[in-house]
Formats: sequence, structure tokens, C-alpha cells
Amino acid sequence: MSISLSNITGGAQTGFTTPGYTVSVDSTSSNGKQWAITAITGTQTGVTAHSTSSPFTVGFWRPVGLKVLGFVSQIVGVKRIPRNVFTILVRKGVTPNVGLPADVMVIRMFFDVPAGSDTYDAANVRAAISAAVGTLNQVSSGWGDTVVNAVL
Repeated sequence: MSISLSNITGGAQTGFTTPGYTVSVDSTSSNGKQWAITAITGTQTGVTAHSTSSPFTVGFWRPVGLKVLGFVSQIVGVKRIPRNVFTILVRKGVTPNVGLPADVMVIRMFFDVPAGSDTYDAANVRAAISAAVGTLNQVSSGWGDTVVNAVL
């Protein structure tokens, strides 16, 4: 895979000043790559780095067996277009309340790509990803507020 993650400049969040995250390569499966957030930079009062009991990781996975479009019959057509699902997973240990054990918050992002579009329409596949990432960067602080206070 061509994914390589270096230290992360975090998106804006209410109460944070210049959030940043130092990453270290972590191990995962042959079809994925994962990094542990080993240090926190900027002002993020109360935020903890990765530990065994409170994980903070970012990972990327591709399908184990990539699917291709294959032969398309002019008579029968296509009954079902196969899909390749790529995943981004962020895990962060959080504490639900005083005296309760830490639990893990999970953020899953799936990129569900119709087989064949990677070759036939790569520009639009890239545009969808670009728009998704740009949207997340743009709404980072507002989305953080919404997740905390449930006001959309």
C-alpha cells in the first residue's frame, strides 16, 4: 500500500490550540497499516496518548481479495457489480464517568468502491475522496461540537 502516515496536524476543535499527534508504526494484518498516537502536541488538556488500556490508533485497510468487474455480457448485462471496501479506523480510549473503566470509542470510515470504476473513472473516485477529506477538515470543530452536544 502507498499509505504512509507522518505526524498529524489535527483539525480545529473547540478548546484545543494547535492540536497535533506524534505517530509510531504499529503492527496489523497483511492488508492493513496502523499507527499508534504516542504523543500529543499543542494544548489538549486531558487528552492521553496511546497505551495498552487506552488505545489511540489510526489504521487503514484494503480488501483481502480485490474484486474486478470482469466480463459484461451484452445479452445478460451485469447482475451485480462487485465492490471493494477500503476502511479507515480510529480507536481512542475514553472514560465514560468517574469510577468507570475506560472504554474504546471507534470511528469507522468505509470507502465502498464499485469494481472497475478505479480504472474507468479514477478521476471521479479521487474527487469523491478529496471532497470527503476536505469536508471533514472543514467541519472538524463543528462535528466535534455536534458529537459532544448532539446539536447539528
